[in-house]
Amino acid sequence: MLLAFSIAPLGAGESVTDAVADAVAIVRESGLPYRLDAMFTTVEGDWDEVFDLVRRASDTLTARGHRVSLVMKADIRPGRTGELTGKVSRVETELDRRGGEH
Repeated sequence: MLLAFSIAPLGAGESVTDAVADAVAIVRESGLPYRLDAMFTTVEGDWDEVFDLVRRASDTLTARGHRVSLVMKADIRPGRTGELTGKVSRVETELDRRGGEH
């Protein structure tokens, strides 16, 4: 499965960089494939691994005494792996095939 999630503390002030970095550190330490962008962190793994990871990231922020906002979106496709890059690659290939089409 691919799971994109955005997690941030509420009421922690204007910048949430430090808290988000704590959550992303947990993702890194998991060893699961992931991609970080400006709005979401997308992780690939099986259901139990991915949801345990999100729970631990949430626990890290709530342990700091924060109320936490968590948004998740999942693509559950049994039997598939490598989709973190595979989905993007297929779209890029299609765009290349189209050439100058708009």
